[in-house]
Amino acid sequence: MPRLVAVTLMLAAAVFAADKYDGPRPPKPDLLYLVHADSLIPTEAADAKEESSKKDETTYTVPGASSSARTPVAEPVFLIEADKILPERLELYRWDVKNGRRELAMSKGRKRGGSRPLHLSVTRLEGKLYKVEASEPLDDGQYSVSPNDSNRVFCFEVF
Repeated sequence: MPRLVAVTLMLAAAVFAADKYDGPRPPKPDLLYLVHADSLIPTEAADAKEESSKKDETTYTVPGASSSARTPVAEPVFLIEADKILPERLELYRWDVKNGRRELAMSKGRKRGGSRPLHLSVTRLEGKLYKVEASEPLDDGQYSVSPNDSNRVFCFEVF
């Protein structure tokens, strides 16, 4: 019986050792990086400006018609070394381009209309390192990942 316990413990240790992350690491905490093979591309970090345009809707804007962070990958993967950001609170949105800027309309309360978050998958790799993945293919366009309690946005473009 002691031999069975020892073998079981050795197998469990081997499984945990095999899960150690050995890929690229984000150079800065609390910034999302697009993963392209063994390289990391920083997303465009900005603070979305809140503008109330209608009674039941708030519009957020980011300057510029497109993001400097670009990916051809329809289901992008990101890495983040989370210090102050809670990865479980991240949401993915598609932005419209109007008047030379990016815009996102959000409904207040339970009203229909406005943008809804797209599906994300968040996986803890080790310590404060997390993998964030789009859980559905994204069409070409402007997107951001943002904590749901903040105007901080991490913008990118799928092309």
